Amino acid sequence: MNEISRSESYAGAGVDITAGYRAVELMKKHIASTVTPGVCSDVGGFGGLFRLDLNGISKPILVSGTDGVGTKLKLAFIADKHDTVGIDCVAMCVNDVICCGAKPLFFLDYIACGKNVPERIADIVKGVCDGCVQAGAALIGGETAEMPGFYPENEYDLAGYCTGIVDEDKVIDNKTMREGDVIIALPSSGVHSNGFSLVRKVFDAEHADLSKPAARLGGRSVLETLLVPTKIYVKPVLALTEKIRVKGISHITGGGFYENIPRSIPSGLCAAIYKSAVKVPEIFKLIQETGNIPERDMFNTFNMGVGMSIVVAEEDADAALRILGSCGENAYVIGRIKIAEERIVLC
Repeated sequence: MNEISRSESYAGAGVDITAGYRAVELMKKHIASTVTPGVCSDVGGFGGLFRLDLNGISKPILVSGTDGVGTKLKLAFIADKHDTVGIDCVAMCVNDVICCGAKPLFFLDYIACGKNVPERIADIVKGVCDGCVQAGAALIGGETAEMPGFYPENEYDLAGYCTGIVDEDKVIDNKTMREGDVIIALPSSGVHSNGFSLVRKVFDAEHADLSKPAARLGGRSVLETLLVPTKIYVKPVLALTEKIRVKGISHITGGGFYENIPRSIPSGLCAAIYKSAVKVPEIFKLIQETGNIPERDMFNTFNMGVGMSIVVAEEDADAALRILGSCGENAYVIGRIKIAEERIVLC
């Protein structure tokens, strides 16, 4: 710990610089697990360095994404569990990047807190590193800001940034999408990281006891179920794009089906989603029943068990399902592309 940098005056104002050094020391072992061949700098510098490997890429395109965890963090505070929200942060970024067909290269995180508790910061970064390993990306830098008076002592915010790469000729767009193409669902791990303002209101999260085991949730409590981290789809999607022509991918985040699926559908075509085909996890049924929420609002807010939708040609659908299955994904068909003025219909 670098005591020479300690400022009694700054500490008196609520900022302990030495706690930051301690946090960095605790997180180094986790960061080391994310190192990939392109990394050419150590943690602690003013910038993260990464060497691009352009082997096999004739026209490289960089793809970037940034996001945070949102108010799901409030449940992490309640549970005093901080080692998985970092996975959520990584997932929200890398799952966006792969919608273009890009392989994530590196990630940076930003943590702002009311008080720097080194062990808690290390737990957060451990989750970030776990997510980076799942995505095959390196954590090459980040920032922890202690902001007393701005955040409560036991609260923090977490955001991240990812850069990926794809050959221009392999960028996924919707130019070849046609009527009759098949829409495949990749199951979510739960609520993921969106809609938690509504979730917290429905369950009165700040006052109710959500820690009791619930039989309908497989013995997990509501709190445990809600804190299950966002699934990272990088490896199965990249495996699919290597063998199948993918015509469109949507990451189902805030805005649910109605906002996100049309983002990958060209004008003049419509995603016809078969509601009866959607495998809705029990947690969403519990949210709907507890909050008396209309079905449309559920599909317009949550992923409803579908973390990603992928469009492929009808003749490629069976092969796509086999490839995704070999990657551990229980993918299934939820709809087809139709010609219609609406961008999406749930039928």
